[in-house]
Amino acid sequence: MAFVVDIADPADPRLDDFRDLNSSDRRPDLPDGKGLVIAEGVLVAERLVQSRFRTHAFLGVERRRLELLDTIADLDVPFYRTTADVMADVVGFHLNRGVLAAAHRPPALELDDVLDGARTVAVLEGVNDHENLGSMFRNAAGLGADAVLFGDKCADPLYRRAVRVSMGHVLRVPFARVPDWPRGLDLIRQKGFQVIALTPNPTAVPLAQAMTGERVALLLGAEGPGLAEHTMRATDVRARIPMAPGTDSLNVATAAAMAFYERVRMQG
Repeated sequence: MAFVVDIADPADPRLDDFRDLNSSDRRPDLPDGKGLVIAEGVLVAERLVQSRFRTHAFLGVERRRLELLDTIADLDVPFYRTTADVMADVVGFHLNRGVLAAAHRPPALELDDVLDGARTVAVLEGVNDHENLGSMFRNAAGLGADAVLFGDKCADPLYRRAVRVSMGHVLRVPFARVPDWPRGLDLIRQKGFQVIALTPNPTAVPLAQAMTGERVALLLGAEGPGLAEHTMRATDVRARIPMAPGTDSLNVATAAAMAFYERVRMQG
């Protein structure tokens, strides 16, 4: 059972792994800083414990600790028990969810390991909004996508906000970086994936017609610019999601969800 440590002083250094979560340069989940993963709320903390990430501490109020009793029963880590006011002083804002969990980042997964056994993957370029990333992972988990791959200029998927918006699914859905972007798309193709670029261009093939491979990699770009032209040239086909006239594009996470659903539908 995680052991209780009562703390009343927000300056206590034992809480440093949870400190200044909104700070742009001091927050503990910066990948080039402490490199921690912070889970916010009971459900996300549970998913952190159940993931490949090694949880090493909790911070929360007694009510949330009681809700987590089954989850933390086999953990030999501290649960820093405090009040909501102390938590707010530590993290830098009032935390409505009442509990945080911290874990160290494990080594990054290799691309080959993530692709082995996968049939449907999302590949992202320039997606730098953490809420879109979190939604992407939640959609991937809910609609059966096997992995999310990162090309150039994407945000950190393990930032607290992305973890929270994903409802912890970023801790469960495998992800990896694609090296030498966009030439690295050839590594995906060599694994037998049909590489499809999603674009709102009306001259592109409707997605249901374009998606013919047994294994499919769906490329999505940032809202606004979309995929770079040289990236789309490195794919097998350009596909569009049919939309009502006068609509220029969809939110990237929404577009991904529709593509994942179409993939599920076509697989029966």
